[in-house]
Amino acid sequence: MKKIAFIIIGLLLNVNAYASYILIPMDAESQENHLKAYGVTYWTLERELKVKWLLNYRGGSFLLPDAEIIQRECQIRGVSFEVISDSKAAQILEDISSPSVNQEAVVLEKAPKIAVYTPYGKQPWDDAVTMVLTYAEIPYETIYDEEVLKDELLLYDWLHLHHEDFTGQYGKFYRTYRSAAWYIEEKKTAEELSEKLGYDKVSDAKLAVALKIRDYVVGGGFMFAMCSATDSFDIALSAENIDICEPMFDGDGSDPGYQNKIDFSKTFAFKDYILERSPNVYEFSSIDMTRKRQIPFKTDYFSLMEYSAKWDPIPTMLTQNHTSLVKGFMGQTTSFTRDQIKSNVLVMGENKTNGEAKYIHGIKGKGFFTFYGGHDPEDYTHRVGDPKTELDLHPTSPGYRLILNNVLFPAAKKKKQKT
Repeated sequence: MKKIAFIIIGLLLNVNAYASYILIPMDAESQENHLKAYGVTYWTLERELKVKWLLNYRGGSFLLPDAEIIQRECQIRGVSFEVISDSKAAQILEDISSPSVNQEAVVLEKAPKIAVYTPYGKQPWDDAVTMVLTYAEIPYETIYDEEVLKDELLLYDWLHLHHEDFTGQYGKFYRTYRSAAWYIEEKKTAEELSEKLGYDKVSDAKLAVALKIRDYVVGGGFMFAMCSATDSFDIALSAENIDICEPMFDGDGSDPGYQNKIDFSKTFAFKDYILERSPNVYEFSSIDMTRKRQIPFKTDYFSLMEYSAKWDPIPTMLTQNHTSLVKGFMGQTTSFTRDQIKSNVLVMGENKTNGEAKYIHGIKGKGFFTFYGGHDPEDYTHRVGDPKTELDLHPTSPGYRLILNNVLFPAAKKKKQKT
């Protein structure tokens, strides 16, 4: 009988100690693959299981329900995880809830449906977002002008804008690449598509697309843009019904004095900028800091802002990382001139020494937008024709983590922001 009693006590102890949660730590010391950790979290949400995002706890860790298939998925993808008991999980959540700590537990409820606005035929490695989504094994669908104008954006929770030029100036590549076969072909393809869509000019078609994207965000959508898609989007909105394109782009001259006709009230993020008139200059406007920068490569970093997790969960989610100092990287639009950002837009990452913003976020209507300067967080001076970045070499990239924070953001249970 004594032996049976010991067996029963042992079984009860095992039940009490049974681990019922998986903790995916996201600090620098414990996690071997931060990027794929987001993929496992998304994969769990796809199976209609809720996840808690532990803001500011060990680098923004994830608390998942314990299941053998989730453990196996972590092992397959090379994601570090810890199996913890009910009591341990309860203690972590209790500690996080304390008013004395800048932490919060946010419930992630549903895997967002993701769309990437990208030209037909582009490869995943042409864009940092498609590259990291592919690496993290997070599914997405591609759309372009035709789908946007048919209101298919309404099918998606989250939209990324590929490095697009919404002004109709073909990326301002004219001076260097106007004789290149790829430039000639892309220009021809864009003109044919615009004509098919019923527009006389590429700039008119791109404006129509930008207006549809604006309406998507105002109606409650989440938009994320990088590099030239950030400033060219706002410029297109502000130049509605104004011709800012020179003859080599659209076949006729620009409107006289068009700078004075720009309407900054129509933009998402930027104000008071001066457009670059010359077609031979690889630049859209004074928004971009690329030509104004005096930062050596070795000291090119930007710092992430710190927010109150309990009072400002949205920017806190978007800045989760295992470091507050992130390596800088270039692009056609590398970063944003600080005093040309609207006062209601949050600067979440900046280089103070150069007076530039790198990572900004705002609210438009019922929706949200995030603009991130630069082309590729792990390719400092990415140029046309450069080889793709191998993310297997950068599985803990802080710069790429910022992208994936935005991907998970729409999954969060909606809480009214308190500030």
